[in-house]
Amino acid sequence: MKRVGAHVSAAGGVDKAPLNAQAINAKAFALFTKNQRRWQAKPLSEDAIAAFKKNLREVEILPDYVLPHDSYLINLGHPGPDELQKSRGAFLDELQRCEQLGLKLLNFHPGAHLGKISERESLNRIADSINWALDQTSQVTAVIENTAGQGTTLGHQFEHLAHIIERVGDKERVGVCLDTCHTFAAGYDLSTEEACEKTFLEFEQIVGFKWLRGMHLNDSKSDLGSRVDRHDSLGKGKLGWNVFHYIMNDDRFEDMPLILETTDSALWPEEIHQLYELIK
Repeated sequence: MKRVGAHVSAAGGVDKAPLNAQAINAKAFALFTKNQRRWQAKPLSEDAIAAFKKNLREVEILPDYVLPHDSYLINLGHPGPDELQKSRGAFLDELQRCEQLGLKLLNFHPGAHLGKISERESLNRIADSINWALDQTSQVTAVIENTAGQGTTLGHQFEHLAHIIERVGDKERVGVCLDTCHTFAAGYDLSTEEACEKTFLEFEQIVGFKWLRGMHLNDSKSDLGSRVDRHDSLGKGKLGWNVFHYIMNDDRFEDMPLILETTDSALWPEEIHQLYELIK
């Protein structure tokens, strides 16, 4: 079964997120468990944790289909030792918050080398950061999101994802989330059925579908290979509908969170409906 949803607001408390997902007829959702643009956050209260779990049960969305996103400030491949440790501490906190909420996944951008160390060294630091955090937690899987490749960010090549996974010790707790906009902007064409076949075959050969834990479904305002991360509403960007038709009719994308991060949240109920209408 396809599980389509969106990255919903947790304003007013994390317990509001499941209700916001229900309001748009979502069968999955993403959220920030803390302010994504601040390092510090108040710990989750017992009341907030209990209310989140209660609301999640009531909207009948399993924890398997919730894909939290960590803070945008975190850089697990940072070249500076102090900054790296700060990012690692924040990442650990994000994993622990997911544990408290009974969630199984944490989606994150891998990091950037900032032009101060090599790509390989930064990728190794990302893997070491994941190992460090997983050693201090249990149950939650670290889900690496591919990137568009802006600036010195890593993760825009399938080889980057494979390299990180290879160096993670606990293979049961690492996975990948593919963002359609990021994939296209990074240079992997998804604009036709034939292009999708080629790109996903390449993903299977280099990374492997066994690592895929979720998808972000976004159109792209930017051109193929631009390495510019600009999301657009479905069907309104350079991708069009072909890739979404492909995903909704391919069994490899079953039973995982398929999350909209498109630019107009008012369109989410319509976009979710349109995606289900694509199923043959």
